[in-house]
Amino acid sequence: MFKRILLKSLATTAFGLGALGTLMHYQPDNRLCAANKAPEQNKKHRIWLRSENCEKLNHPEKLFLCTGNANRPLAEDIAKHLGTSLGNALVSKFSDGEINIQIKDNVRGKDVYIIQPTCPPVNENLMELLLLISTARRASAKRVTAVVPYYGYARQDRKMTSRVPISAADVAKLLETVGVDRVISMDLHCGQIQGFFSPRVPADNLDGSAVLLDYVIENTQIFTDPNKIVVVSPDAGGVGRARKFQERLIARGFYGAELAMIIKQRKAASQIERMDLVGSVDGKDCIVIDDIVDTAGTVCQAAKELKKKGAKKVFVFASHGLFSRDGYKKIAESCIEQIIVTNSIPLREGAPKGKITQLSISTLLAEAIRRVVQNESVMSMFLCGLMKLILNR
Repeated sequence: MFKRILLKSLATTAFGLGALGTLMHYQPDNRLCAANKAPEQNKKHRIWLRSENCEKLNHPEKLFLCTGNANRPLAEDIAKHLGTSLGNALVSKFSDGEINIQIKDNVRGKDVYIIQPTCPPVNENLMELLLLISTARRASAKRVTAVVPYYGYARQDRKMTSRVPISAADVAKLLETVGVDRVISMDLHCGQIQGFFSPRVPADNLDGSAVLLDYVIENTQIFTDPNKIVVVSPDAGGVGRARKFQERLIARGFYGAELAMIIKQRKAASQIERMDLVGSVDGKDCIVIDDIVDTAGTVCQAAKELKKKGAKKVFVFASHGLFSRDGYKKIAESCIEQIIVTNSIPLREGAPKGKITQLSISTLLAEAIRRVVQNESVMSMFLCGLMKLILNR
């Protein structure tokens, strides 16, 4: 017994020394801020980039991709990256408004992937997703995976007052009940939503900041000084997300990247009473990191507060752009330089020109699907070069 404990202790110490040695010998490249790409010799250690095409599927005939009406262009792009096409699935309405679903291709024994964000109109898109899952299950599909880039009801993840539902958990139960085998989403409002699914239904939460990080690296000219950037969390709950983005900026050569936080007090939902800044932004460009921009009230008021504290430019990076109600008007009249969002949700008409930039996540989702189909690691898509060095020793 004592011998086994001693050997285990020595092995643990050896791994720790190996990791420490890697850290000591890892030399980050100082030219990353001045170039759009990392040097060729460091290419194999770079994190996965959205601009790199994902590999094609080995056996696309075993896969069936389909979508509802929520975001068909995104689904078509995903299919193109995978080297296949969307299956023939009819998603329409009867005369009384009920949803009509019919999968016209044979899916018996196939892996079915249903690409459907539950964005506005939320209930309609959610019902389409549930009925598509049920249809595939009744058609003897081998496995049914729901690819939900934007998970509706995610912000109702706990009881804030008495006699209210936990809607994020209820949606998870609905998906399980109709027979889903796996769920792939991106930047869930809270990671705990993964726990609302039973162990029988794995839930992958992809990191959309990989796409946003690429944009920063490829467009350093938008900043006054790339070495004077502050990553700002608009609330206390998003500090972890902002810190992770800051660490990745530093890993890619933005060594001056700092972190700040805004503490906000709300009167009610979508109504902010007061904001206080923790950190210094004077003379620097700010990147406000958030998962969802809804009515845009929070980010517009945060930008105003940052400008008061001496920030030169304010950019907003968000995974999901809803822009509800008068969101477009607020953004157009705000001091925000640019809002960068992904295409997890289609943009409504009337977006203010020059203020909103939409980045594609089709390659990110396609690569995740390919890895799941071929039983490869999804996590390794997001590991930084340093962590890969440590794990590969």
